[in-house]
Amino acid sequence: MLQDAILTSSSFFQSFTEWEYLFLGLFSALPAVIVPMVLVGKADSSICWKDRYWVKANLWIIVFSYVGNYFWTHYFFTVLGASYTFPSWKMNNVPHTTFLLTHVCFLFYHVSSNMTLRRLQHSIDHLPEKTQWLFKGAWILAFSYFIAYLETLAISNFPYYEFVDRASMYKVGSLFYAIYFMVSFPMFLRIDEKPDKQWDLPRVAIDALGAAMLVTIILDWWRIFLGPIVPIPDSKQCLQPGLPWFPRNA
Repeated sequence: MLQDAILTSSSFFQSFTEWEYLFLGLFSALPAVIVPMVLVGKADSSICWKDRYWVKANLWIIVFSYVGNYFWTHYFFTVLGASYTFPSWKMNNVPHTTFLLTHVCFLFYHVSSNMTLRRLQHSIDHLPEKTQWLFKGAWILAFSYFIAYLETLAISNFPYYEFVDRASMYKVGSLFYAIYFMVSFPMFLRIDEKPDKQWDLPRVAIDALGAAMLVTIILDWWRIFLGPIVPIPDSKQCLQPGLPWFPRNA
């Protein structure tokens, strides 16, 4: 994932220990919360903190990206043949650092998606409603794949994120990863999109969990019906009943 692209910028990162990778994650993720708290915009100065858009956006991404790391990373292991090898403390066999880096990257992706979708909506507003949906659907699919492919390509030189077959990962694995965004981009756009219908924090969290559940279902359909994209030592287990984030001997 592109959260690891930060790690590719210099071979210097290859000498990092668990603490240094953790600090890198914190250094990357915390500004998304600290900066808007310190530099309060004019629009936010007159409203309660829990009603500010940046709080809702961060909460949505925190919930969505947490589920993505804790659960969906195991689909990368079992379906795409990926593995993390850099030193890091882990939760459910997923490095803590990736939880932090995913947040800032996903926040950037979704804000970018909002900007492009709003611009697109403005450009096609004169078209029939069904045609508008067609354009927006096509854009979401294309932009999702573009982001997924770009992120996969960005980490190609990082030696601690390995693939069984990089060529298959770029082409097919990027489509698998794009499923995240095909669901999340249009759902994230809905937060406070209508001025007369502002969301509260419970609704934001529930919406993010709903998006995460839909992604989980689609990823598991892929695992069961299509299976791994490359030969993997335990690929036969990929097609068996059970969930990939639970130990097989449990």
